[in-house]
Amino acid sequence: MSKHMDPQDYPELLERLRRTWHDAIPVSEFMAIRPSAFDGRSLTVEAPLAPNINLHQTMFAGSIYTLMTLSGWGMLWLQQQLAGVSGDIVLADAHIRYLAPVTGNPLAKVAWPEAGQAALSQGRKAKVKLEVELFSADTLCARFSGLYVSLPPKG
Repeated sequence: MSKHMDPQDYPELLERLRRTWHDAIPVSEFMAIRPSAFDGRSLTVEAPLAPNINLHQTMFAGSIYTLMTLSGWGMLWLQQQLAGVSGDIVLADAHIRYLAPVTGNPLAKVAWPEAGQAALSQGRKAKVKLEVELFSADTLCARFSGLYVSLPPKG
């Protein structure tokens, strides 16, 4: 794929991301996590509350963390696809703040920063800090900051 991918191809790219998550990370399928919107610079990821509920009838903290981790991972994967490169994606460091209970279906949002694009597009090791916000209706419920690394294929 090239950097000049037609935005009309983004829905198929999101479907490939969903399949990648569900095939490689089985809990994502159980949680029913799915990428729902992408415009080349921002990604929105959804999950229903029901399979992620806790004893308080709100979203389980581990599910919140998983949804936000995968949202950042997914953004880097999408940027790899746009740059026409591949590589292993790892989360090197992360911090989360739980701000309010998630009482309805969660929506995670992450934007791609300018930093890290040059190394990624050249297929080199790239580090990027991604900020993910999680909303329930109009309430900001959690903030996640993750340092992700794209490692070029060995060989």
